[in-house]
Amino acid sequence: MAIQPLLSIIIPAYNEANRLPGTLAKIHAFLQQQTYQTEIIVVENGSHDRTFEVAQEYVQNYPQYRAIHLEARGKGLAVQAGMLQARGQYRFMCDADLSMPITEINRFLPPLLENGEIVIASREAPGSVRYNEPDYRHWGGRAINLLIRTLALPGLNDTQCGFKMFHADIAEDIFQRQTILNWSFDIEVLYIARLRGYRIFELPIPWYFNPETKLNPLKDAFHMLIDILTMHRNRLRGLYNK
Repeated sequence: MAIQPLLSIIIPAYNEANRLPGTLAKIHAFLQQQTYQTEIIVVENGSHDRTFEVAQEYVQNYPQYRAIHLEARGKGLAVQAGMLQARGQYRFMCDADLSMPITEINRFLPPLLENGEIVIASREAPGSVRYNEPDYRHWGGRAINLLIRTLALPGLNDTQCGFKMFHADIAEDIFQRQTILNWSFDIEVLYIARLRGYRIFELPIPWYFNPETKLNPLKDAFHMLIDILTMHRNRLRGLYNK
């Protein structure tokens, strides 16, 4: 019987053929220095480049790597698939740009961190540091977070940072209930977590702005509002309790 890894790292990857090799090399070098068992799952969906082939090259060389291909697009779909197929006791979603250094990952795990059943990286919690972020992106992000706090998740100052840790049991409970498969999925996942009574802890991190971000603030904010309305409707219909 295969040993259950302590940690699964799920990397959603859409058109990441250029950045993925460097990202996987950094993750591999870091994990080589750790004593715990890990698995790395790259979930590619809808790419038009060699993202899946790049991931497969690692799978061929390292047994702890897995590559999943999905035809449909959507970051939320990729993360959901990875979370539900992972085997680790802790499951960590990780953006392919590594805007948070991978060396921070141990801070999300016991025994360094024990309070919080869900740990989310925060660029706003006391002690966090942002590097190289233009003012317009920072204040645009704060405006979006104000909407999120007002309409869905009061008290959480950074729901959209792409680095989050879930205990296995909690991940399987939450992600099987997830219905939103695009950029807003983070909001729904944390919304479901609150409804299910799980504790969420914001962990301050160092974060480096990446100018190659695929987000379109105005367009994505509009879709986010629609998705928040969908979440409230789902709650009223009891979909998150089934």
